[in-house]
Amino acid sequence: MDVRGLRRSLSPQNIRAAYLAAVSPYRAKKIIKEFRPDIVIGTGGYVCWPVARAAQMMGIPTMLHESNAFPGVAVKMLADRTDKILLNFAKTAEYLKKCPEEKLVVVGNPLRAGFSPDPNRESARRAIGAEKYKKVILSYGGSLGATHVNEAVIAMMRDYTRAHPDTLHTLAVGTIEWERASKLFSEYGLEGVPNLRLVEYLYDMPTQMAAADLIICRAGAMTISEVAMMRRPAIFVPSPNVTENHQYKNALVLAEAGAAVIIEEKDLDGGRTLIKTAEELMADDARRRKMGEAAGAFAVTDANRRIWEEIRKLTHV
Repeated sequence: MDVRGLRRSLSPQNIRAAYLAAVSPYRAKKIIKEFRPDIVIGTGGYVCWPVARAAQMMGIPTMLHESNAFPGVAVKMLADRTDKILLNFAKTAEYLKKCPEEKLVVVGNPLRAGFSPDPNRESARRAIGAEKYKKVILSYGGSLGATHVNEAVIAMMRDYTRAHPDTLHTLAVGTIEWERASKLFSEYGLEGVPNLRLVEYLYDMPTQMAAADLIICRAGAMTISEVAMMRRPAIFVPSPNVTENHQYKNALVLAEAGAAVIIEEKDLDGGRTLIKTAEELMADDARRRKMGEAAGAFAVTDANRRIWEEIRKLTHV
């Protein structure tokens, strides 16, 4: 589908985007006629707009899954004619007040295998070679990396974690950031420090999270769902470069429940704010335990089944 997202600032490109938004559903009809689906499911991005809208025009059952706390533009545009809207956060219903209550269903986010509400912490620590450490901190900014998060965490490694040899601290910096972060790590004299690990990417995230006492990360919908499922306390540093500041709104749901702490990127202060916050949390086992329990309240352990049941209802399977 040839469709574009609207820019948040005045731009000539929005004229093209508006034109494509108007004509793309009619182009999508051709695909739908050939494919003949029993149901069309959209996951909220702007690219789902033309296909879901075309399906609505053709009388085909439609379903949307909104994983963020604040619904996106496409979901809002499609909501009134959508048969069912699946939510990750119950709070999202507050932003869709025009929709009948029976149309909105909290189903959570479907997660890949390995994420569990009852992870074996000791087994996970053996798997990552952390048996000799009393505590474990896991930090990451996403698969592509996050410059300011990486800089703040590396500063934390230099000024805090290096001075706590009983704490293992791992930072996954992402592919794009690997060269820059590795250079900074080296400049700070952190290479060879036993309890500090700098990696490009983590391929065993469920195990890494199961071993962690504290997680420092972004606040995308899937990341938050994983943290909640694993019942781990977290410091969220939401990305400011996302539509409607939705990562902050995701994180706020957990923070208001006492499940996490938010540090906005603009407030990192070269890592000083992060160090202060992490130091307080690492010194308070009871608080971290309560945060993990509060995070677990947002976990939906049977998201796949719930989604499938809603599909069955609409398709009469």
